[in-house]
Amino acid sequence: MGMERITSADVARLAGVSQSAVSRVFTPGASASEEMILKVREAAQKLGYRPNIVARSLITGRTRMVGLVVAYLENQFYPEALERLSLALQKQGYHVLIFMASNQEAGVDAVIQQLLDYQVDGIIAASVSMSNPLTTRCDTAGIPVVLFNRGQEDRRLNEVTSDNVLGGQRVAEFLVAGGHQRIAHIAGWQGASTGRDRAEGFLQGLRLAGREPVAVIDGLYKQEAAVRAAAELFDSAEPPDALFVGNDHMAFAVMDYLRYERGLSIPEQVSIIGYDDVPLAAWAPYQLTTVQQPLEQMVSTTVETLLGRIDGTTQAPQKVRLEGPLVVRRSARIPQEDHARL
Repeated sequence: MGMERITSADVARLAGVSQSAVSRVFTPGASASEEMILKVREAAQKLGYRPNIVARSLITGRTRMVGLVVAYLENQFYPEALERLSLALQKQGYHVLIFMASNQEAGVDAVIQQLLDYQVDGIIAASVSMSNPLTTRCDTAGIPVVLFNRGQEDRRLNEVTSDNVLGGQRVAEFLVAGGHQRIAHIAGWQGASTGRDRAEGFLQGLRLAGREPVAVIDGLYKQEAAVRAAAELFDSAEPPDALFVGNDHMAFAVMDYLRYERGLSIPEQVSIIGYDDVPLAAWAPYQLTTVQQPLEQMVSTTVETLLGRIDGTTQAPQKVRLEGPLVVRRSARIPQEDHARL
């Protein structure tokens, strides 16, 4: 014979409280006194009671689940971002479903349709874009979507990114101030807003100084492609004396290639600047000068934006750009006036 299922009414009787009090204790964000929480949880533990989340979702219309979609984890920025996003959502009483998707439209659409089948309350898409039909479906279903570290020309979508254009401009200003004459850019994937915006800001910064890059090559946010681009640049008759690489993940591979395959000294013979400021950037073998993405702010803003759309306190989609500093280390020549920043 099967064991009889323990209900919230059983817990209420043992704890000497109302059934609604038991419900409040097990509802994230609901109001309950410390004394009430202690009594109810002790009774629940004694009886072996576990709240029926599925049944509650049928009553409230909310699953308290959020879908996180990411394209790739090779770049150190994304594992750290996913961990922080997951922890922040869990603190708010949400369960997190993490799905991997390719950057191809069909792959992203298939994953997000699965999340809709799970009836998630909201979706965070990190490093991926949404197709127009899928955005329409989410909008019709009342499922808010926040793009994390990615922008898109669709007024229905929320976005939270660093200010990539400003970051690119700061890199250009720093390299020009350092006296570099042949500056090149191994860009992030130009199919992504981050890659385009960083390149745009970088070119704007150079032009404001009356300069043009010796080359701009799409590194596709892949280490192998970035190394091929570096090989092409340094096979030329006049190789660059400075490189802005579209993210740290590519920059590490380029630094290793230039040092160990080409025998070049960094920054004495070539300066390297990246973008993201992942933990590895501060390690002694790299000491990478890089633009820092304000990850803590990006995560808190993303969660706040998503939950605001879920509970209806925020009506209009938001496009947020957060400023990040240039972190000066040892991989790029330091202009005289910037010594104090070390």
